[in-house]
Amino acid sequence: MTVDPERLSVPANGGIPNNPDLPALLYRAALAAAEAEVRARFAGNGWGVLWSWTVFDYHHWHPASHEALACVAGWADLHLGGPQGPVVRLAAGDVAVLPAGFGHRRVDSGDGFAVVGAYPPGQESPEILRADAMDLGAALARIGGVALPESDPVYGRDGPMTAIWR
Repeated sequence: MTVDPERLSVPANGGIPNNPDLPALLYRAALAAAEAEVRARFAGNGWGVLWSWTVFDYHHWHPASHEALACVAGWADLHLGGPQGPVVRLAAGDVAVLPAGFGHRRVDSGDGFAVVGAYPPGQESPEILRADAMDLGAALARIGGVALPESDPVYGRDGPMTAIWR
C-alpha cells in the first residue's frame, strides 16, 4: 500500500531559501521503524550514503542535495522551512523527503529519537549551510540546478515523489 504524502511549501524566510518549485513531502507511517528495513528500502530505491543519527538543532539546508529522513526510533518535532515554517512531529515509521534548499532543524525529541538519512545518486556529499549563508538569488540558482531523483526513496520509480516533483 502506498501512503499519499502530505505536501509542505514554505516561502524563503529567515535566511532559509527553501525550494520555490518542489514541496517537502511527509509520508506518515510509511515504513516499519526497523533501521535495517529502512536502510534496505532506501538503498533498493537508489538512495545512498545512509547514516543514522539525529537532526541538527539549528536551522540548516542543503544547496545541492535532496534528503530523505526516516524516523526509526522515538519522535521529534522538526521546524521545517525556516523560522516562519511549521513545526512538524515525526514519529517512528514516518519519512520526510526534503528538496534541496528546504530548511530544517530539530526543536525537541524523545524516546531515543533516531533517523536514517539518505540522498539520491550524485548528491551523496551534502553541503550543510546555516541560515543567511548565501545570498538568496545565488541560493535559488544553485537549488534550481539540482537534478531530480529518478526514484522515490520509499516507493521507487513509480512512487508519489517522482510524480509530484515532475
